[in-house]
Amino acid sequence: MTGTPTLPLDHAWIAAHVPHAGAMCVLDTVDAWDAARIRCTATSHRDPHNPLRSHDRLASVCGIEYAAQAMAVHGALLGAQQDRPRVGYLASVRNVDAFVERLDTFDLPLTVEAERIGGDDRSVLYGFALRCGERVLLSGRATVMLDAAAAGALRAPLAADQGAR
Repeated sequence: MTGTPTLPLDHAWIAAHVPHAGAMCVLDTVDAWDAARIRCTATSHRDPHNPLRSHDRLASVCGIEYAAQAMAVHGALLGAQQDRPRVGYLASVRNVDAFVERLDTFDLPLTVEAERIGGDDRSVLYGFALRCGERVLLSGRATVMLDAAAAGALRAPLAADQGAR
């Protein structure tokens, strides 16, 4: 079992533990976490070369990617306390409320929060919110499917299944 890393965790630590590299790793630090939640900080929303930008804008819905990366980091931190890390895939987002049109118009760092609100061995449900100061910019829920290939979710259809079409 790996020991608990010392906070805050920096961009290099995050990049080494999420499936994104370079500018696509959008979080700067992990400021707090426990078994149920994580809080991260990001300044990449101000970067004119942010790969999520389109037409010189960073739409608020891009905050879903920020939240998904926070969930991935949370999973990596929890996995460090287990025998093996779990691979997760964003399966769905629901009840997304965007309270602003753009993220790139905010000068202060973004706070990215995710809280595990349910789940089992195969999937986890998170609530998430992006804030700038006290202002909520985006919130919603996301389902992360764990170890999808190992669970058989990505199996090839059986011949009997194909005959039923």
